[in-house]
Amino acid sequence: MDIRSRNNVSLTGPEDGPVVVLAHGFGCDQNMWRLVAPALAERFRVVMFDYVGSGRSDLSAWSAERYGSLGGYAQDVLDVCEELDLRDAVFVGHSVSAMIGVVAFARQPERFGKLVLLTPSPCYIDDDGYRGGFSREDIDELLRSLEANYLGWSATMAPVIMGNPDRPALGEELTNSFCRTDPEIARVFARTTFLTDSRRDLAKVTVPALVVECAQDVIAPREVGAYVHAAIPGSRLVTLDATGHCPQLSAPQATAAAIIEFVEDVQ
Repeated sequence: MDIRSRNNVSLTGPEDGPVVVLAHGFGCDQNMWRLVAPALAERFRVVMFDYVGSGRSDLSAWSAERYGSLGGYAQDVLDVCEELDLRDAVFVGHSVSAMIGVVAFARQPERFGKLVLLTPSPCYIDDDGYRGGFSREDIDELLRSLEANYLGWSATMAPVIMGNPDRPALGEELTNSFCRTDPEIARVFARTTFLTDSRRDLAKVTVPALVVECAQDVIAPREVGAYVHAAIPGSRLVTLDATGHCPQLSAPQATAAAIIEFVEDVQ
């Protein structure tokens, strides 16, 4: 199979530069990186792609069985890495892709030299001594609403996820991105995203890791960022002066600067 076509792989930046792989979150595609990628491409070889089922990927390659777990998405990442023969790449994963990157690293650690976890959450559901931001009842209701009326759910939830109500164009962009996703694919991806508990996987990370959180984020509150930082030995935590769950759109310069500083730091 042609992986570059299947996952709509795109490459920018100097061919001999350090490689940075940008991975999008639920209901999105690589276009979500468009405000950050140019700054990164001045220094690094930037790899972007769409998960199967998202963006301009080959939808015929999608199956509910494969993409019913984070492992299916992690395999997409590893397929892209193998196709491009990547070693010691910097993986930047937004939202659920942060944990997808952790899973991919556990499978083939030689592919990755550093991980950047942008607004990550290893578990969205509150547990004893852990605050994920939602009760199980909250998540069940969210999924029922999504499955009953995906377009209506998108119009309601996207602005909440994006935050920044004073900048409605941002919420509209995320709404439109959600609405371009096939509802059946979105249903499976949503269940995979919101019902997976990946907390135990964090301790498997043995490369330098940067955890990037926003000062205000209703999807991944700061307690989650602190948890991820504490669970990954030697990780760094950066709190952006930003609102919402998608700082690559709401605060692209600060997001790019945090990534650049981390990639260029010699440890």
